[in-house]
Amino acid sequence: MEQIRQVMKEMIKVSEDELNDFLNQTVTKTFKRQEILSRPNTVPNDIYFINKGIIRISVTDNEGVEHTIHFALENQFIADYSNFIQKQRSIYTLQTLEETEVIILPRATIEWGYKYLTEGQKMGRLIAEYYFIYQDDRIKNLYVRTPKERYDSITEVFPNIHNRVPQHMIASYLGITPIHLSRLKKSVSEKI
Repeated sequence: MEQIRQVMKEMIKVSEDELNDFLNQTVTKTFKRQEILSRPNTVPNDIYFINKGIIRISVTDNEGVEHTIHFALENQFIADYSNFIQKQRSIYTLQTLEETEVIILPRATIEWGYKYLTEGQKMGRLIAEYYFIYQDDRIKNLYVRTPKERYDSITEVFPNIHNRVPQHMIASYLGITPIHLSRLKKSVSEKI
């Protein structure tokens, strides 16, 4: 619980009593590798805070091809946040890529936080802003940067990602084929 305490204290002004009251309504759970936390066609009712592990967010297109949209690492909140807010059915899958320990913040806890934490609404707004900025950067990266530039910057966004995630998922995230990813890695290693 110390990790989420620290992150929340960095986001908002919160007393120890408020923080304890809020966190007492959460559940800590460990998921095995490859477990699904959230599926398409369901309304997301939980936000997850990652203590340890990695979660992949993916979407399957109309042709049945799976695309990696995002990776979430330690000390991050993750959910299908826009559908969580709108109480609409998700199109995303949230899946663990290694054993992952999360703190689950159910909808009722989030709503309680909005109402009773002095800066609860600010925290929700900051999480929403994080997702907006991330998605905006993601769109810009896909359309403005070259595959090589996207490859070069992935470890800035996701430290140690190449040792934690299968290469075909990284290629999907970068919007390239696994063969193209292999070529990029080879060209980078030849320059070293």
